Amino acid sequence: MIIIMAENASEEKIKAVEKQLAEYGFKTHPIRGESKTVIGAIGDKGHLSINRLLAMDGVENVVPIMRPYKLAGKEIKKAPSIIDSGGVKTGDNMNITVFAGPYIAENEEMLDIAASCVSEYGGGILTGGVFNQGPSPYGFESLGIKGLTFLKAAGKKYNIPVCTEIPDTSDVETVAEYCDVIQIGARNMQNYSLLSEAGKTDRTVILKRGLSASVEEWLMAAEYIMKEGNSKVILCERGIRTFETATRSTLDISAIPVVKSLSHLPVIAEPGRAAGNFKYVGAMSKAALAAGADGLMLEIHPEPNKAHSNGERALKPKTFTALMRELKAVASAVGREI
Repeated sequence: MIIIMAENASEEKIKAVEKQLAEYGFKTHPIRGESKTVIGAIGDKGHLSINRLLAMDGVENVVPIMRPYKLAGKEIKKAPSIIDSGGVKTGDNMNITVFAGPYIAENEEMLDIAASCVSEYGGGILTGGVFNQGPSPYGFESLGIKGLTFLKAAGKKYNIPVCTEIPDTSDVETVAEYCDVIQIGARNMQNYSLLSEAGKTDRTVILKRGLSASVEEWLMAAEYIMKEGNSKVILCERGIRTFETATRSTLDISAIPVVKSLSHLPVIAEPGRAAGNFKYVGAMSKAALAAGADGLMLEIHPEPNKAHSNGERALKPKTFTALMRELKAVASAVGREI
């Protein structure tokens, strides 16, 4: 539910309401506006006396939240959330954030090449997989901690934030030490233990949509992160499983405006993961920006034909550079910038 405090209610009155809610077993999430504070309260309403809350000094109104996702929805927070990840802001309705790098961080040299591409355009974040697990147990082996050190060094050299995916709860604390952004993959979207652990950090969390997840399930997964106190969540549409076999999966462009109508969280798209082929990445990237995406996640590899995994969807550095020039024009057409 939402407790709306009276205009210019003192901090003392706000704290008193939070204390009362805590006694009822609620977790509170105050959102301070220019003149009013709204307190989001999550818990079991069965033990709550709403009349007692209404009688408290400084309380203007108590409003129930109808949707199952309380913190991710717009009922508590209507204004878009602007997520700051190491100085790069996502969700401000002006700048497009580009997350880019190799699917697998194979060595220092390739990370350096990717970081150089990302830094050239500003407002970008370097990505690189260091704990990736492929569909076959006999495939590539990721670099692990060594990869994290390479990733962090590349980010420091080019003064850009860095991001990698975490597959397990045991990796959360370590990744948070090295990276500005934690990525949770589609297959882990409903790994509730992992979501909760990520929510205990102060890092930005990119939450990818599950292969067969509905929009509501996706937002409920975000709720698991946010209920732990971390509101720095970015949602990533990366394609869902349908009957179509021409592409790896189907990029649900419609999900972008739908989610933005339901949630204050930024939404980005990962066209390469959905397409499965670099040839379609440009067109799908432009469509995502036109639909209102706050950013894109792209894969870069200097020699895709020699990539350890998924080279068919990676962009060569010169292709990435050319696409960024094209995307600037699209962004400008919809009143945004890259």
